[in-house]
Amino acid sequence: MIRNWLGGVLIAVCGVSSAFAGGPDCSRPFTLGLHDHGLLYSLDTDSGIDKDFAEELIRRSGCQIKVSLMSRARIWKLIESGALDFSLSGIATEERNQYASFAWYFSNKYYLLVRNDAGIHDVADFEGDGRSQLGVIRSFRYSDSANALVDKLTSENRISLAGGLEPLYQALILRRIQGMIIEPFDYPALDEKKIREVTTILEFNDPSVPHGLIMSKKALPDAERAKWKALVDEMRADGTVRRIFEKYFKPDLAESMVNFQASP
Repeated sequence: MIRNWLGGVLIAVCGVSSAFAGGPDCSRPFTLGLHDHGLLYSLDTDSGIDKDFAEELIRRSGCQIKVSLMSRARIWKLIESGALDFSLSGIATEERNQYASFAWYFSNKYYLLVRNDAGIHDVADFEGDGRSQLGVIRSFRYSDSANALVDKLTSENRISLAGGLEPLYQALILRRIQGMIIEPFDYPALDEKKIREVTTILEFNDPSVPHGLIMSKKALPDAERAKWKALVDEMRADGTVRRIFEKYFKPDLAESMVNFQASP
């Protein structure tokens, strides 16, 4: 049940009373924010990649972590202030690097989902069509070309902001927006909500963008962040991350997402 996992419940490690030797300092409980986003985490099913990842992180560290569900915008604000220790599946920007560091565990591309009746055949068509509105989740950033499109359309007042994916799906079906930016975690919803029948997926042709454990610089000292990063690197090296992704994706797609090279 969802209420047993989120909503302020402290998650303790079964059979582990203290952190492993050389691991993170578990002398205090930590906080981690999840956001509702397709296969990363679904509130409806209380399942997802990031839930599985968080559970493994807790088990390996031996630490207590209080997990809460919140909007992405709130997560970034709390990470910056030091009121939240961790979140998951975050991407770096120049601004975010000032107050957060990252331990990468997967990488993926972004795509432009457009209505078929909008007459859009590529990203340039969408950008040049002054009537087309783009739906965006508040505080989300994407790949370089996707971010450039969002920034340009923001300056032209052609952006509709939402707190999550569900309002954007509704707006797309109702023709209030003509496009939205998606990633592989969103694919099942396209079929479930019959969105794929009326839309086309266009590529941005950007390289994959690394996503990772977000660590608040204000809440966690450098040495402790390095320990958490080492733990994540271990989860990648021993195949744990790949096995988590294979629960949700076909093996070839899972492999392409977790087998990547990222700068430190």
